[in-house]
Amino acid sequence: MNKKIKTEAVDDLFEAILTLRDTDECYAFFEDVCTVNELLSLSQRYEVAKMLREKRTYLDIAEKTGASTATISRVNRSLNYGNDGYDMVISRMKERAADAPKDAEEQ
Repeated sequence: MNKKIKTEAVDDLFEAILTLRDTDECYAFFEDVCTVNELLSLSQRYEVAKMLREKRTYLDIAEKTGASTATISRVNRSLNYGNDGYDMVISRMKERAADAPKDAEEQ
């Protein structure tokens, strides 16, 4: 973990994010906290990470997401040398998708 970002204010922000209950609440909060470009950049990086994990080429990723090769490279570096945050979330999203049909049948 990067000690430079580990502050009381960042802890407080993350605790606030953890209180969000659904996608609509996320939109309301993040539209207030981020500029449109910041939010689009975050979502683009996440899409790039998923595509890199699918072994897609830089060219394909750039064409599909509009991300620059510099952005793709930075995300790739995070995937290979970061804190495994992308992989943790990607894995959880795959689990959620796999569980979704089961949840629908139970209702």
